[in-house]
Amino acid sequence: MHFGKLWPAVLWAVFILIITGTPGELIPTVTTFWDWLKPDKLVHLFTFGVLSFLILFGVMEQYLESRHRYKYVLSAVGISLAYGLLTEVLQTYVFIGRYGSVYDFLADALGAVLGWLAFRMVYEKKIKNYAKPDSD
Repeated sequence: MHFGKLWPAVLWAVFILIITGTPGELIPTVTTFWDWLKPDKLVHLFTFGVLSFLILFGVMEQYLESRHRYKYVLSAVGISLAYGLLTEVLQTYVFIGRYGSVYDFLADALGAVLGWLAFRMVYEKKIKNYAKPDSD
């Protein structure tokens, strides 16, 4: 696997760590399930969607040439989910003035899946061109 094209994903992950570690006195807290519609959740959707997209972009050549694309999708979404969980744990136990939330993690997870769907939509044409017929 070629990792040279993953640097945008790594830089984005560092950016996420910085913004999740910044004290958040001005960030609204989530108290009920319906608060997921607040702009805070949209930020989570966006940031982790971009992370999944950038991870898949970094392994695009392998993704496009593979009959087993699901491995790359599971890896990208899994890494994004793990990173989302890590940031929520860090907010709960390490970062001062920040509080982890299950709802934030759910928004991270949905964003990770949406990032994969966006990647698939953007590269659908390339996927069709690289598709190899099954020899089964």
